[in-house]
Amino acid sequence: MTVLAEDGLPPLRDVIERHGIAATKALGQNFLLDLNLTRKVARGAGVLAGVTVMEVGPGPGGLTRALLMEGANVTAIERDRRCIPALEEIAEAHPGRLRIIEGDALAVDPRTVLPADGTGRIVANLPYNIGTELLTRWVASDPWPPAWASLTLMFQREVAERIVATPRDDAYGRLGVLCGWRTQATILFDIPARAFTPPPKVTSAVVHLAPLAAPIPVPLAALETVTRHAFGQRRKMLRQSLKPIGGEGLCRIAGIDATRRAETLDVTEFATLASAYASCSANKASTKP
Repeated sequence: MTVLAEDGLPPLRDVIERHGIAATKALGQNFLLDLNLTRKVARGAGVLAGVTVMEVGPGPGGLTRALLMEGANVTAIERDRRCIPALEEIAEAHPGRLRIIEGDALAVDPRTVLPADGTGRIVANLPYNIGTELLTRWVASDPWPPAWASLTLMFQREVAERIVATPRDDAYGRLGVLCGWRTQATILFDIPARAFTPPPKVTSAVVHLAPLAAPIPVPLAALETVTRHAFGQRRKMLRQSLKPIGGEGLCRIAGIDATRRAETLDVTEFATLASAYASCSANKASTKP
């Protein structure tokens, strides 16, 4: 006799076995089956009663079930066809509260899923192979503020450290600047490898990102150009690493010491450099014959 879980549905291990859902490395899948842990992740997003949540890569539905138990209305985006029947069973147990989209999350704009009033949230155990790309797209999206009120996402611990890194941290780089520019990012807690099926080789961490209402106004493309060059040669002085885009002259315009290195600049200083670069580029374009 099957002992039902707290939400009245079969244990996830039984669901996986019954539907033949073995985690696939090609899809970056590592399933989190402990409902206590998935509820902890869900609660990291705050009070969810009546809130619309977009979930990416639900797999057999462990986090999906936790979100529903916390009162959320969920839109789950899953590209693995094998997982759809398991998710449909969850939808039947929660009439009208779980919408399933079979497809690639990279092709889904959150604005088409979440409410227009900006109250929706994104909560996900992101597939390892597309997690950073999805985060970058969401944080770099325009217009701003974004469609989501917060992101509560699971990453490899190494990636989580890059997201929240600040100047002089070993993990500080382009991702930390981007996330620091537009969000307040915090690591909530770690999840050990043994909690997953199959267990990955690394510890995971849950990161919470809240959008800043008014980030420093600077063109995204300019910020990406400056950080790409600066961190591309992070051990060199800015006058050398930024040489292809203005080097010492650019630093002089921005009022930043050209002998400093990228890892010592905070987000405000990178924004100042990016604004100077955008202005110089615009001036060059206007003077071309």
